[in-house]
Amino acid sequence: MSKIYLEDVKIYAYHGVLPEENIIGTYYILNAEIHTDLWKAAESDNLNDTISYADINEIIHQEMAVKSKLLEHVAGRIISKIHEKFQEISYIRLKITKTSPPMKGEMKGASIELEKSFKPDL
Repeated sequence: MSKIYLEDVKIYAYHGVLPEENIIGTYYILNAEIHTDLWKAAESDNLNDTISYADINEIIHQEMAVKSKLLEHVAGRIISKIHEKFQEISYIRLKITKTSPPMKGEMKGASIELEKSFKPDL
């Protein structure tokens, strides 16, 4: 099994339960791990034989632009959209960190992580 990683993708967005979170916004850090077979591309050196991480990045940015109350909802949409476009993916793990959550105390951020396995088409 081969893997594609997008690490520490930083995006300014407007998610949260509190009304001010949807107005002020904050930075989010996303990390994605995607399992698929990359051996054809390893042999051919052809972009058409792989999943472009630029395409995955574009999906992430598009879905982060859609306001949501819950990060779980955002992550679920991102995972669904990625798999919808790239059916050959067998597994996706996505972690989203809100860098300035409106809570007491000092912290690097608050995160959620969703993962999903997909059965290959037989």
